[in-house]
Amino acid sequence: MSEFHYGGQAVIEGVMMRGRTSMAVAVRDPSGEIVLHAEPLSGFIYNSLWQKIPFARGLVMLWDTLVLGTRMLMYSANVSLSEEDIELSTPAVVATLLFSLGVGVGLFFVLPLVLVGFLDRFISSDLLSNLLEGGVRLLILILYLALIGLVPDVERVFAYHGAEHKTIDAYESGASLDARDVGAYSKAHARCGTSFLLIVVLISVLLFAFLGRPPMLYRILSRLLLVPVIAAVSYELIRFFANHSGNPLVRILITPSMALQRLTTREPDESMLEVAIAALKPVLQADGVGDGVSSAS
Repeated sequence: MSEFHYGGQAVIEGVMMRGRTSMAVAVRDPSGEIVLHAEPLSGFIYNSLWQKIPFARGLVMLWDTLVLGTRMLMYSANVSLSEEDIELSTPAVVATLLFSLGVGVGLFFVLPLVLVGFLDRFISSDLLSNLLEGGVRLLILILYLALIGLVPDVERVFAYHGAEHKTIDAYESGASLDARDVGAYSKAHARCGTSFLLIVVLISVLLFAFLGRPPMLYRILSRLLLVPVIAAVSYELIRFFANHSGNPLVRILITPSMALQRLTTREPDESMLEVAIAALKPVLQADGVGDGVSSAS
């Protein structure tokens, strides 16, 4: 059995953590108190055979991660605003998620193609046109991450992102889950979602480079239809890198993604680390794992 890797994501004024059997989200409310919500990971997705089928498991788990992440993001927004009536209806979560996915696909897959389309008449090589499209896609990703990081509220989310990474790194290193000890660890992590985004962009460059230059409508459709394929391949690469993180070659390959995380993480303060630790502890307890014990299984 491969090593199990704990992880999560930053939310508004908080952090969500996932384990084998449960998830937990900790959010600091306006009064300064940490509000904790935990629930088991149960149901068809977590117990189906799809989890064991390469590439298919990526699509299933990525969808679940996006749904769960969106749900907890909405939850954290309500807690951070101290709203008593927290609405987490499935239609609202799915609608928010589909809208976000639509914007993401349009921004990172369709827009680069449209922009390069204006220059296509001056480019004789199909390969060069597709590579240029990939370069524009990468540039848009970097600019997007850099610009949203300038928004104060997003910058705080990025700081909680750094707290999540530090907490996971400290746990995997066998350190005690004390905020002062955790603060000494790295805010960059090989399994970060930012790494996934970069791999998606790079895989798309390689794949689209061999598709030639059919009419624009067919090119747009090819980008849309191949998004699930690219996501599935990228998920498998992330799993491979996570399970071979000690390999020197793997460490070299993940260097660009580690560098890109400088755009999506900030140095957290001690109160943020306390929130991340509060989210991880119930997940470890649900799995029967001690605070400072290795997560390998």
